Amino acid sequence: MTTATATAPRAPELAPRVSPSEGLWQTMTLAWRTLVQIRHNPWELGDFSFQPIMFVLMFTYVFGGAISGSTGEYLTFALPGIIVMNMLFVTMYVGMGLNTDLTKGVFDRLRSLPLARWAPLAGRITADLVKQAWSIVLLLGVGAILGFRIGTSAVDLLAAAVLILVFALAFSWVSVLVGVLAADPEKVQIFGFTALFPLTFVSNVFVPVDTMPGWLQAFVNVNPVTLLADAARGLMVGGPVAGPVLGSLLWAAVILAVFAPISVWAFKRRV
Repeated sequence: MTTATATAPRAPELAPRVSPSEGLWQTMTLAWRTLVQIRHNPWELGDFSFQPIMFVLMFTYVFGGAISGSTGEYLTFALPGIIVMNMLFVTMYVGMGLNTDLTKGVFDRLRSLPLARWAPLAGRITADLVKQAWSIVLLLGVGAILGFRIGTSAVDLLAAAVLILVFALAFSWVSVLVGVLAADPEKVQIFGFTALFPLTFVSNVFVPVDTMPGWLQAFVNVNPVTLLADAARGLMVGGPVAGPVLGSLLWAAVILAVFAPISVWAFKRRV
């Protein structure tokens, strides 16, 4: 007679802890996964290209003469602000893309891999920053064709672009949180338009603050969009720089400190 020896089922092995360097490499890999899709579907850059060009042309040639007296003067004033406004709107595509991956089960497959929990989120944001950089270059090129001229230096122009991308990095975490919490990508888009339209239009992106009622100026002056637009104008065409830049960086730090941890927590709960 042989005695069968019962063996208890082995517990599944836990994925090894991922080091920060491995997490960074995974972030770059996932960012490349997002960017390489553009090669197969170039229309993914459409919202980063056609929409901002439309805003520049429409506001310059429809409202420019009435607001500044000439389209050239208005373009000098408005283009840095339009670049800022476009940056905020296209950050919503981070949340839409993330929500699409969540609803289609992409992250269910990634969860079984030894990935840093923050790598998928950071990868999506990193890919978006590359698209943001493309949008900035595109708008500056279109502006140059229309007559916009840099009034500072190449170093200041580069600093303006870096500042806008830093703010985009911080604000993208707001989009990430919305993308994690929303039921579908359409809900992310609805939130983006509902929340961002008042934030961008109640600022000095399109008109100077001193043309607004006094009660409204109090909000506009502390609006992060106003501070970032002022910083971009100062670095691109001249004007105050230190105060707007510091204010923009402070807002970016606050937004990042608040929304990044909440977004990671919400992401862990969903997946």
